[in-house]
Amino acid sequence: MKDVLKLTKFKFAIIFFLLFIMIGVWRWTSTNNLFYLIIFGYIGFAIAFGNILNVTLSKEHKHWGRKTTQLLVGLFMVGFLGFIGNENMQIEGFFFYLFSGIFAGATLHYFIAKIVGPLFFGRQWCGWACWTTMILDFFPWTKPKYQRNKKLGIIRYLHFFVSLCLILFLFYIAEFKEKDYFSNELLWMIIGNVAYYIIAIFLAFRFKDNRAFCKYVCPIPVSQKLTSYFAILKQKVNNEKCTECGLCEKNCPMDIEILKYAKEGKRTLSTECILCNTCIDICPTNAIKTTLGLDFQLKEYIN
Repeated sequence: MKDVLKLTKFKFAIIFFLLFIMIGVWRWTSTNNLFYLIIFGYIGFAIAFGNILNVTLSKEHKHWGRKTTQLLVGLFMVGFLGFIGNENMQIEGFFFYLFSGIFAGATLHYFIAKIVGPLFFGRQWCGWACWTTMILDFFPWTKPKYQRNKKLGIIRYLHFFVSLCLILFLFYIAEFKEKDYFSNELLWMIIGNVAYYIIAIFLAFRFKDNRAFCKYVCPIPVSQKLTSYFAILKQKVNNEKCTECGLCEKNCPMDIEILKYAKEGKRTLSTECILCNTCIDICPTNAIKTTLGLDFQLKEYIN
């Protein structure tokens, strides 16, 4: 019985590891390429390992579990798949693969992490695996210094639209076809990543907020938010344990008004939640847990 109770502490680590192993087996058997099993096995291990660290480390060190997963997955994505595998993992690369009808690594990645995946785990990709924020989260402003500027959030939608229109123009009007793109794919990836890092670091310093890039410029949440409304994995406040000290809201990197959801007896239904576990780790009464369920609402409670 004690062994079973111990294992329940690692249920999310086990779930994610098995989930990615299943994806790897699916791609391996459908393509006869064992490399898919190795790739997804590695990603599943990285996520599970970070979850295990998050569960076992002391409160002040729990964040290292998430940061470890960020580095293991982020460096693999941009380093191995990008530079060595010569695939543009940026959103422009995904759009080009999509219109070319090519089911490559970038296509599969966006399908799992940013389109269909959020139906299960919301925007956890942003909190645990993004290769841009794996650097930003080492900056000192994990707790935003200023209130979120909601008007600037429109930029990420414009960014998504411009990226899409750029590839549509190149593909259908300029006749910039596969051979032209793939011969310069590594250059596209380098330029895109350098631009992202420069903008992200500038915004972090300007707003004193590690996640300013996520909130204002990054185009990825545009697709994620649509499906993460219905995410099965969300966090919930136990009102019997909660003292309404407000530490969860004050330290939330995405400015979510967590206690408003709690007072309504709801889980944290915001599509801005990146499941970073900051609220869980900071809570002095252990009143917040990650839960499984079916619920959603369109109204967002954001500071």
